[in-house]
Amino acid sequence: MTNRPKDEARALARAGETDPSNATLVGGAAEPAGGDTDATFSIGDLADEFDITTRTIRFYETRKLLSPNRRGTQRRYTRRDRARLRIILRAKNLGFSLDDVAAYLDLYDADPGQKAQTIMLLEKVEISIADLQKKRADLDRTLRDLKDLKAKCVEHLATVGPERS
Repeated sequence: MTNRPKDEARALARAGETDPSNATLVGGAAEPAGGDTDATFSIGDLADEFDITTRTIRFYETRKLLSPNRRGTQRRYTRRDRARLRIILRAKNLGFSLDDVAAYLDLYDADPGQKAQTIMLLEKVEISIADLQKKRADLDRTLRDLKDLKAKCVEHLATVGPERS
């Protein structure tokens, strides 16, 4: 993969192979089956593939979410690191905190059956759904109030007639 041209990586990302929204968060590997299990990736490869900056990847390293191998001054990421990055980006997209992601990834490593991981994820998902439903209700109420105010403004303008210059 380290030799794959950037355009091809982006095309595959658009096709869904590397789209973080396709990351498996439950019951399986986040990495597509097959391929070279010994493949490694540079920080630039991953940044290009996921359309993020190298700084973002280094930030996830400082948070201990990724741990690349070092060859001199160069970072080399494994398929496992790539899968973890995919999960991180998917979870971030869903609104999970990096602390939640770290706890999830720790369970992923500790529990081969992924039961504890799935239970934790289910709890977090239920909390997120409840929070989003509350926000939706708040937005619906605000939209109703704004529409009422707009109607009153239009009604008032209709009763005062045209302005004189």
